[in-house]
This record gives sequence, C-alpha cells and structure tokens, in this order.
Amino acid sequence: MSQEKQNQPAGVLLVDKPSGITSHDVVDRVRRIFRMKKVGHAGTLDPMATGLLIILVGKATKISQYLMSLDKEYEGTLHLGQATDSHDADGEVVSEAPVPADLDEVSLKGFTDTFIGDQYQTPPMFSAKKVDGQPLYKLARKGKTIEREPRFVRVTNFELSNVVLPNANFTLSCSKGTYVRTIIHDLGEKIGCGGHLTALRRTAIDRFRVEESNSLEVLKELPYAELVSKLIPSYQAVPSNLLS
Repeated sequence: MSQEKQNQPAGVLLVDKPSGITSHDVVDRVRRIFRMKKVGHAGTLDPMATGLLIILVGKATKISQYLMSLDKEYEGTLHLGQATDSHDADGEVVSEAPVPADLDEVSLKGFTDTFIGDQYQTPPMFSAKKVDGQPLYKLARKGKTIEREPRFVRVTNFELSNVVLPNANFTLSCSKGTYVRTIIHDLGEKIGCGGHLTALRRTAIDRFRVEESNSLEVLKELPYAELVSKLIPSYQAVPSNLLS
C-alpha cells in the first residue's frame, strides 16, 4: 500500500442531506470535498427526504453493514385522500377519494396503532431495491410492475401531531429497510381514501442524531484539517469486537 493511501483520512461523517438530491449525490460531493474515491454511505434517503445520512470515508467503508442494520427515527407529514405511484409527493396521483367524514385524530390514531410491531412490507416499485440485478425504479419508469418479495420490518413508534385533516405530522421509529412512504400509502389504503407522504426527515440512526450532523454547504467551506476532525473514528462508531 502506498504511503499516500495509508495517510488518507478514515471515519464516519454525519451529513444533513438536503431535499432534491440522491444519497449517491451526497457521496459524490463528499468525494470531491475530501478529494478521494473511497467514500460510501450506510442507508439511503429518497431524493425528497432530508436529514441524517451516515457517510463512510476511507477504511470506514468496512463497517457499512453494521451501521446499515441500526434502527431509524423519522419526522414527516402525510396527506390523505390521494395515492401516488411512488407513495410520496414526487409521484403521479393514481387515485383520489374523500377522507371519511367521521375520521378524526382519535380514529386516525386507531389506524396508525395497527402498524406498531413486526410485519412484512412489500417494497414499492419506485425504489432502488434490485430484482435480478435491475433496480425496481427503472422498471417502474417503464410502466412495469413485477412481483416483489415482502421483507420483515418492525415499527416501534408511530405518533401523530398537528392533525388538521387531510394532513397530519408524525414521528416514526422503525427497523432497517422500512419504507416510511409505503407505511403512509398502506395507512391510506386501510382508511379507504388513499394517502401519500409529503415530507420526511430522518432525525436519528440509533445513537447518532441529526443535530450532530453537518450540511454539505458548511463542509465544503471548512479547512482540510477541520474537515478531517469531523470524522468519527470507526472504533467509536461500532462495537470494538466488530473491528477485529
């Protein structure tokens, strides 16, 4: 190994992803900021979503699987009465129905409570999940729908706030691989009027909080030494037995 590669920075970088770009876009920007190729992430956020994205720099890419397995926390906004093909506001409306006249905050909570616990969730067609090497979203853009194998997920918290129907804010805690927008879609299906996600922010990944993260705008202006100081060493990010 060359001396240059040995001296490359390594660690976990907490980034506050802005809306409108992909998680891969964030990786590319961090590569340019650090001027190195070996950069990855530990769990995607949809383009519309904002919030905590764990970026792995240098040798820290080796701990990706552990960090991807951690539980996540989100804040978001849902809209009832319209379902979209992507299950969020970026998609095309595929159905509309009036919100039931007797639906109120108490009865809506009755529906959200049914999502607490272990369950199987079918990934949406508009997702990066691959089937036979092909990302589902590429098939979806061609108007194709294929069978997807449900995956096991767990929701440990689903709380409502500021309920002004047809909109409501919520906080949700869940296991890895959970599509929050699909939970909102399925909630709309259960109610009978359809629904979709209009905003989503990831606030935590296990003990890592979005308040500890850095914006891309700030990172690109930092002196190199201060930039490197933002990296959390791998031994602080994961249990020591995983580094042996």
